[in-house]
Amino acid sequence: MNSLPEPLPQADIDGTRRLRLTPASAIRVRPVHWVWQDRMPSGALTLIPGREGIGKSLTLVWLTAQLTRGTLPGIHLGTPRPVFYAATEDSWGHTIAPRLIAAGADLDMVYRVEVDIDGVGSMAPLALPRDNNALAAEITRLGVAMLALDPLMSVLGAGIDTHRDRELRTALDPLTALADRTSCAVAGLAHFNKASSADALNLITGSRAFSAVARAVVSIVRDPDDEDGACVLSQSKNNLGRLDLPSLRYVVDSAEIPTDEGPAYVGRLRFTGESDRSVSDILAERGDADERAERNDAADWLREFVIESGGQVERDELVKAGKINGFAIHTLQRARKRAGVVIENTRTKPRRTRWRLDADTEDGQSSQSQQSRQGVGDSVTTVATVATTPNAGATLCPTCGETFTGYIGIHRANCTGRVGASGSLAA
Repeated sequence: MNSLPEPLPQADIDGTRRLRLTPASAIRVRPVHWVWQDRMPSGALTLIPGREGIGKSLTLVWLTAQLTRGTLPGIHLGTPRPVFYAATEDSWGHTIAPRLIAAGADLDMVYRVEVDIDGVGSMAPLALPRDNNALAAEITRLGVAMLALDPLMSVLGAGIDTHRDRELRTALDPLTALADRTSCAVAGLAHFNKASSADALNLITGSRAFSAVARAVVSIVRDPDDEDGACVLSQSKNNLGRLDLPSLRYVVDSAEIPTDEGPAYVGRLRFTGESDRSVSDILAERGDADERAERNDAADWLREFVIESGGQVERDELVKAGKINGFAIHTLQRARKRAGVVIENTRTKPRRTRWRLDADTEDGQSSQSQQSRQGVGDSVTTVATVATTPNAGATLCPTCGETFTGYIGIHRANCTGRVGASGSLAA
């Protein structure tokens, strides 16, 4: 047997960092345990994304209630367990506690998580990863089954840019390490952006690191075809288990909660069974409809803007105006044909790009469009009415490369070396 080479020095320059090599044979192999069977792994991060107003928070409340009663299918079935709940967007007195009551949670086992910042009662929201060690100690002490973060983004440190992958991971990686060390499931709510995609992972607001670091993603959308306004919940990612899980359908009922000051009314989530359509199916249908609607809106705006600009507009000006009105340049490019707008580049320096109305559209300036399509050496006869057709603003002549204003026919008659007095292009 060959002898192993001598190890290289392991100390870092400052003497604090050393490599630690562990053979795979020394690593304890463990099965995956599920807090919510096959959907939410224990000791890992699960994201629950969706748009506003569809019951994401109610889903988190439902999970909390099930765990505190020991009724959630999974490793804690039959054994009620505590839940830590960190929420920043809703009031505990008006919203969260009444929702927990409506869902049937054991309130003695649900803990609101805050941070005492000065020792005299000044409270602040949880800030990760700064508070990770204190959080891990309390999770272990109380045997907490789930850390609920509503939403996840709100508990990340204030200096972390959630749109930068590397920076976001400085908070998410320690959080997943905390989950693994304590065997506590971390469930974080996330929002969908306004993009159109059938892939829920592409819609999560912020860096792609959110969906990359999470071991499971349970997505929610509203089913527009359901008369009861039901929502659909699907497994969009599951690195530790099955992905072919049935999608579930739920509705939100109104619940009345008695208080010392009178009744409070909150929503209560109720699952109604499996869904024939998944989140991806609904997103694909909605994406097609949304894309068509957005393209139509962009086309209407583009045509009106170009007309108001005298029939043509510089690209830079269009980009600025489009951004102000909520239209990205790539959206306007897709809508250009429908709007009857063409793009042309100047031949003179500095070269510029202009967007102008296509003369073959309903404005009826077909002769201008016809001339613009002619190459060198081509010939076309000008129609009789062209001399009295006014040009909408300044236009680049594709024949001589000069910018002209006024009547199209007059410019053609004087186009250097290219147009004769008869108004026909010279060969």
